[in-house]
Amino acid sequence: MSAAPLTAAGDRPTPKWQAVEGRSRPVHHVREECRACGARTLKRFLALGDQPLANAFLRGPEDVAGEPRFPLDMYCCTTCSLVQLADVIDPEVLFAEYIYVTGTSTTIAAHNRGYASAVVTELALTPDDLVVEVASNDGSLLRCFRNLGVRVLGVEPARNIATQAVAQGIPTEVRFFDAAAGPALRATHGKARAVIGNNVLAHVDDTAGFLRGCADLIDADGAVIVEVPYAREMLQGTEYDTVYHEHLCYFSVTALARLAERVGLGIRRVDEVPVHGGSIRVWFGKGIAHAEQPRAMMHEESVNGVSTLAAWEAFAQRTAENRRAIRQLLQELRAAGHTVAGYGAPAKGNTLLNYCQVDTGLLPYTVDRNPLKVGTLTPGMHLPVLSVDTLRERPVDYVLILAWNFADEIMEQLQFHRDRGGRFIVPIPMPRIV
Repeated sequence: MSAAPLTAAGDRPTPKWQAVEGRSRPVHHVREECRACGARTLKRFLALGDQPLANAFLRGPEDVAGEPRFPLDMYCCTTCSLVQLADVIDPEVLFAEYIYVTGTSTTIAAHNRGYASAVVTELALTPDDLVVEVASNDGSLLRCFRNLGVRVLGVEPARNIATQAVAQGIPTEVRFFDAAAGPALRATHGKARAVIGNNVLAHVDDTAGFLRGCADLIDADGAVIVEVPYAREMLQGTEYDTVYHEHLCYFSVTALARLAERVGLGIRRVDEVPVHGGSIRVWFGKGIAHAEQPRAMMHEESVNGVSTLAAWEAFAQRTAENRRAIRQLLQELRAAGHTVAGYGAPAKGNTLLNYCQVDTGLLPYTVDRNPLKVGTLTPGMHLPVLSVDTLRERPVDYVLILAWNFADEIMEQLQFHRDRGGRFIVPIPMPRIV
């Protein structure tokens, strides 16, 4: 697909309306300026089609008729290189009642323990220090800090998930975090030594305002620490399924540096971590220049083309090839009489299913460990989400691992499937049978 500039509002889909808490309000608008630099130089390089919200699971067939869909297109800012979405969904619709919880994966549990230990050691935190996590979900990460003797505070907009955190002893403010939140929380709870944002910065439309709020909350020697999926890994691994309406931005170190400069932060260091298909943990400090190590990563990104529109146009071509290959494989297996089921009902899986048009004719159902998802239908393709025990009770020949970023963990859990001759399909970057 050739790149197309963001066109005038009349050429874009009409923003949709929806009743939210008794009020009619726009839930979809189209952004025309870059979130990082403000330039109107967004170039579209990939269209994944009109898609439902990736975490909007349906309770049953009665919900199908009213299921909303929104454009899922990717853009690159040719001024500062930030990869982003232009179509923005009201966060009240996306996050007020959420269905993703962080505490269901053993991989993430181990990651969280190591994460907390690294921060406590690096910042020499004491019991008097405060760690604030923005978008703290069910409190899984903050429990690791609490277990290390540090004061904690969660900030979580999803009421249902925040309730779980409070029940586990994690104090949690139920609110969205923005530029005003930093001073407000500081006035109530005091300054923080660390403000942590795991896989949340990409969800924010006012990205600079969010970072400014984080900067206002830390003390002079504190750190803002964010983890985001790394655009380099996404690009090289053709991880197009990590694109969904919640993820408004796809960050390189270069783009993050531009953002930091706008709000008086500098990058101290960048750690590469293996979760979610390849992520970076970025440590920001107040009023400092970017350190040598992140500057070296920025240079590497420039050399490898991570910041170029041409590289993302090639990514779009590989995405189309992946769609063709997945459909061909599933059609061939069905024609040969083989049975296939899915494992996982992650947001990324719903992007893949909808883009590749994998419905119940190709994949009769998927299974998931999250009890909030079991018994629902996936958005768009309406696959039944069943319990993992279903794979024991109804053996299949192949399991398509939609949560492929946890493939090793899943294959270990499903050793019984392998023991009886079953095989696995890992769909990204190209479908392969294991």
